[in-house]
Amino acid sequence: MAACSAAAARRRGDRAGFVIPVAGGVASYAEPESPLNKVAGLGFDGLPGPAEFDAVERAYADRGAPVQAEISSLADPGLLDRLAGRGYRLVSFENVLGRALGDAAVPVDPAGVDVRPSTDDEFECWLGVVVEASLHPDTQGVAWHEEFPREMLENAERDAAGLTERYLARLDGTPAGGGSMHVVDGIAQLTGAGTVPEARRRGVQSALLSARLADATKAGCDVAVIVVQPGSRSQQNAQRRGFGLLYTRAVLALEP
Repeated sequence: MAACSAAAARRRGDRAGFVIPVAGGVASYAEPESPLNKVAGLGFDGLPGPAEFDAVERAYADRGAPVQAEISSLADPGLLDRLAGRGYRLVSFENVLGRALGDAAVPVDPAGVDVRPSTDDEFECWLGVVVEASLHPDTQGVAWHEEFPREMLENAERDAAGLTERYLARLDGTPAGGGSMHVVDGIAQLTGAGTVPEARRRGVQSALLSARLADATKAGCDVAVIVVQPGSRSQQNAQRRGFGLLYTRAVLALEP
């Protein structure tokens, strides 16, 4: 989040964004209506004091943006009390799944689906299918609580481009889905996966998941993680590939 927001600042060439360290986590703001505007990682290095909360909330308020905080179920329980006392309200839940790596991943090859790492000259094609998938989320399970303009989704993916490996899936030769992977400290974070609506239920997501797990294993990663909506098709696909629940995070918001 911090690196992507820094990339957004370079792209914009202004000081509209910020990255504020807070109690072991980070408060990030890239630009209006960006999916990067959030607070994460709180509750693992002490509890924020009133002055820290004040500074973060003021920074978002100065930009007319709500404060959205993602709080892990493993965080210090006292954090929820402090947020509730400041007027934050619960808006959604997200599940973080994980699985150990080490053994060679079993390949998944659905009929007609081909997944390969995406080259730089394919970036616009990859971006198009990933954003189109994000604009039409699957309706199974708990719905995503956020909607973003196409331009903001595109900007966020461009800002993350230097941090991830991208994968493009084709169905019968036609671009149908994409995903990405961020590797750091032996952890493979599987990100940005989506399938365009007309290609769903054909195994595209399973193939994207399989390809990234195989490459994460080859890279020597110890664990892979993925964020899903509770009860979603994405959660089911991940569980079939050996993922289990690591923790749930509550999403709380404070309106400006």
